[in-house]
Amino acid sequence: MQPEKESRLNYRQTRIRNNLELRARIIQSIRAFFTQNGYLEIETPNRIPAPAPEAHIDAQPSGSWYLQPSPELCMKRLLAAGYPRIFQISKCYRRNERGRKHLPELTMLEWYAAGSDYREMMTECELLIRHVARQAGSGKRIVYRGDEIDLTAPWDRLTVSDAFDRYASRSLALALEQNRFDEILALEIEDRLGRTRPLFLHDYPAACGALARRRIEDQRQVERFELYIGGLELCNAFGELTDPAEQKLRFEREQNLRRDAGKPNYPMPFRFLQALKDVPEASGNALGIDRLMMLFVDTESIDEVVAFIPEEL
Repeated sequence: MQPEKESRLNYRQTRIRNNLELRARIIQSIRAFFTQNGYLEIETPNRIPAPAPEAHIDAQPSGSWYLQPSPELCMKRLLAAGYPRIFQISKCYRRNERGRKHLPELTMLEWYAAGSDYREMMTECELLIRHVARQAGSGKRIVYRGDEIDLTAPWDRLTVSDAFDRYASRSLALALEQNRFDEILALEIEDRLGRTRPLFLHDYPAACGALARRRIEDQRQVERFELYIGGLELCNAFGELTDPAEQKLRFEREQNLRRDAGKPNYPMPFRFLQALKDVPEASGNALGIDRLMMLFVDTESIDEVVAFIPEEL
């Protein structure tokens, strides 16, 4: 073997080249899907003065500002300015996130559609991923973690309340009372979801959706869903809250939760709140590109689908 070829074998990037080539094709297919469906690709700043104050998401400081945990606030301001269908693929940054499925710097797809509700967003999300599967050569079935998963429409839908009744060791009400909702969901429920067919988990408790609007049918719940395929969470979506007063109260509650947990607080994003009154009825979705790639290359490690991991820098 030639010395230069032998040297290349020492690089992790050499071993995962096929994964990175598939990643490029999938990102191209995502852009094509949105362009063909009348969406405008936009860019918003990575460095912002005030992220959304959410209890469980820690922003990375950048001087006196922050690196965006999500482009959500700026994108909704574009909705307010009259852009009805927008998407972007951007880098997002979150402190204290590193593991088999997490990176402190991740790639996110976000899109927003005015005049769309969260159930219509479920259908569009389904159409997107089935489009990506075709372009990736997977067709109507994929294999992930030994499970054969049928992508044929329509996909399954399950309420959070029913998921707790079916899989959890305690009721949803008790999990909320004990402040163990996220723990029970992660340890007892998530791995069971979408193992043979993709599944939308929807209608979250109001305390678990800081930027989602309340359901008309039940004010104790919000219009939020997550998509699971093969036990892997891929996206987080809302029917968007557009009431500035309620949104400010929600943010204040999240700030209090952060304070009680000993976490630093963030400035209130007043310019976002000011614009919120002009945001039309809309739905939005945030989908992790890295997680999506894990699904299509059939790996349980996010390290297998990114060119560089933090430990290599």
